[in-house]
Amino acid sequence: MNRLEINTRMIPVFITVGLFVLMYTFGLLRYDNFSSPQVFMNLFIDNAFLIIVAVGMTFVILSGGIDLSVGSVIALTSMIVASLLMEGLPPWLVIPIALMVGPILGFLMGCCIHYFNLQPFIVTLAGMFLARGLSFVISVQTITINDDFFSFMARTRIYIGDYFISISVIIALLVVVAAVFIAHYTKFGRNVYAIGGNEQSALLMGLPVAKTKILVYTLSGFCASLAGIVFTFYMLSGYGLHANGFELNAIAAVVIGGTLLTGGVGYVAGSVIGVLILGTIQSLIVFEGSLSAWWTRIAIGLLLLLFIVLQRVIVLRTEAKKDTISTH
Repeated sequence: MNRLEINTRMIPVFITVGLFVLMYTFGLLRYDNFSSPQVFMNLFIDNAFLIIVAVGMTFVILSGGIDLSVGSVIALTSMIVASLLMEGLPPWLVIPIALMVGPILGFLMGCCIHYFNLQPFIVTLAGMFLARGLSFVISVQTITINDDFFSFMARTRIYIGDYFISISVIIALLVVVAAVFIAHYTKFGRNVYAIGGNEQSALLMGLPVAKTKILVYTLSGFCASLAGIVFTFYMLSGYGLHANGFELNAIAAVVIGGTLLTGGVGYVAGSVIGVLILGTIQSLIVFEGSLSAWWTRIAIGLLLLLFIVLQRVIVLRTEAKKDTISTH
């Protein structure tokens, strides 16, 4: 990889970081209470589950795929947790059972995508409907969670000076650290980048394409189920409509974080910044007070379109410079 390629790959991430700093600075200048460190920590508290999902989605998009099932897996996980707790099962048994939901579905979707050569969009769309439907098979009503352990996890605060974060934030940060290590310091991570860059070349190089693609969707499913557990800490309930449309937020965060939709280029840390940008948009709208919550969707949509166009421009310019260098 030459210096030109490295610099080009980093451009979207630099823009993402610059955009976050710009938006947060705007909030600091416009709103009096925005300068409180707790406002910044709340970005992590309110979006811990989105950070976890975005980590899994980053690997999927890096491999050149997409996963539309993550929101429904969160809902299904919350329903399984709530229903099993209501039946009297202990949390130490409920949580491992619930964590198996996403990986099993992800494994099956990965197998269908690779061995039957099906489009990830269609397969994961089917997975989305399946998981959402199973949620309503369990119950069409909200199931409240009254378990002591889940209440403890929801209410416990970890203080940093005069300010605090939740246990869910610690879980999310541990997932991020593990994901960065996997992406950049393991064979699996290098294989994901290689497959996303050019799957045919990866096959010719003898890389385990089938195994890697299946593991990518299994990992995304695990992250979705873990996010579902964290979401139940946050909501203390299970409901079939939980995280409705959440998969689009995850995809938007990853793309805004600098990961190319075509695969092969992107960073987990960039996706985390993308989540913080979405959280900052929500915070700015809340502080403004006079704007509808739908402005969050409008702002995210505009940013997503902007970054997709930016990605396309960068890819075209990179290809043009490569052609120019090769002709000389």
